[in-house]
Amino acid sequence: MKTANAGSELIHVGNGVEETDALRTESIATVKQWLLEERPELQIPTESKLILYFLRTTKYNIDKTKRKLSTFLKNREKLTEWFKDRNPRRPEIQELLEIGVFLPLHQKDALNRQVVIIRTSAHNPQKHKQDNVFKVDKMILDLLMYLDETVSIHGVVAIFDMQGVTLGHALQLSPSMIKKAVESWENYPCKPKVLEFVNVPVHVNIVLNVFRSFMSAKMKERVTISRKGSKMENLVTLPRELGGSGESYQQLAEYWRETVQANESFFVQMEQNVFHL
Repeated sequence: MKTANAGSELIHVGNGVEETDALRTESIATVKQWLLEERPELQIPTESKLILYFLRTTKYNIDKTKRKLSTFLKNREKLTEWFKDRNPRRPEIQELLEIGVFLPLHQKDALNRQVVIIRTSAHNPQKHKQDNVFKVDKMILDLLMYLDETVSIHGVVAIFDMQGVTLGHALQLSPSMIKKAVESWENYPCKPKVLEFVNVPVHVNIVLNVFRSFMSAKMKERVTISRKGSKMENLVTLPRELGGSGESYQQLAEYWRETVQANESFFVQMEQNVFHL
């Protein structure tokens, strides 16, 4: 069951662009017609909001929407290690859900942006594959966008908590792995507004530099690095582990484990047709 939508609020997507009914309807029709000409085998239900989400991320730039959507679809087909076998009951997925590697906060920040905590070192690199960590990240992000349409309007603030990161974690992130992660971020139907790396040990700078080498100029501008706590503390109530008074990582992990399991059918439908989103 969906929990939030844009309702009747006046939607501004940036650069002075206001989302009107006419603009939305015409733009969706234009992109849908192009897409079906390019990919006639696609099934795009009327209720699908995937095209709309991409239009919002590009501020209704039709050419950028086509480019990002095309890359997104190719990645879904190519990166089977992330986008196939996403049954939340699978043991390897269960373990990572219980650990809590990707934790959206319940409260939005002062700018209505969705804040997510990405715990880069919570898993055991000798036991858990990095591809499965990314799989769980994408599963929760997909579900979040399905449950809350406003994420496509205001975007996402990602806080990467690197507390306790080891050489083993760093070695999991090969340049090719980092490249496909960055490409996925930049071609997903929600806007990454801030990428904040916190509790960063000095030895991780090499890995972060590799991440930045694959980023667009715009995304590089959104990266901040802190040796200690988060600078988001004045915009949102952070979890206790980040010095705030909000829910603990474990409480958030339990909530999202239960929520993902309760929406098991969503992941089945997404594997059959990504336009279920």
